[in-house]
Amino acid sequence: MSRRSSYDQDDFSGLPETLTRKQVQDALRRGSSLADADLRGVDLSGLDMSGADLRRAKLAEADLSASVLRGANLSGASLWSANLQDCVLDGANLEEADLDYAILQGATIRAARIKKTFFPLESVDLDAIREAVRTGAPVQTSRPGGDEDGSSR
Repeated sequence: MSRRSSYDQDDFSGLPETLTRKQVQDALRRGSSLADADLRGVDLSGLDMSGADLRRAKLAEADLSASVLRGANLSGASLWSANLQDCVLDGANLEEADLDYAILQGATIRAARIKKTFFPLESVDLDAIREAVRTGAPVQTSRPGGDEDGSSR
């Protein structure tokens, strides 16, 4: 008889609690889908999540700084107020993802799919986003961390 922990499964969509960094690393190692997973506020900085299935994942306020999401499927994901500084999103599917208030300074999004994506347009304009998708240049924001008092406009 095989003993498996409660998170050692291929589908994280039904779990009520937020996953931990270790649970995410284990899922990535197994090649499991993280579609619909609750990853709000989790420190995922520096992880290689290339090709990961993160459709509709809740990544609000997560730390994804310096992580690699090359070719990942983030369609419909919530990345509201997430830290994506220096993140590699090249070739990722960001269609209908919510990146409002996200920190995008230094992120690369070359050839990413961005149809109906919500961007933090108060800190980076749409022309700069389109240029970054086309050329692969890192995103440059006007205010990488919000105002000095920590608030965003």
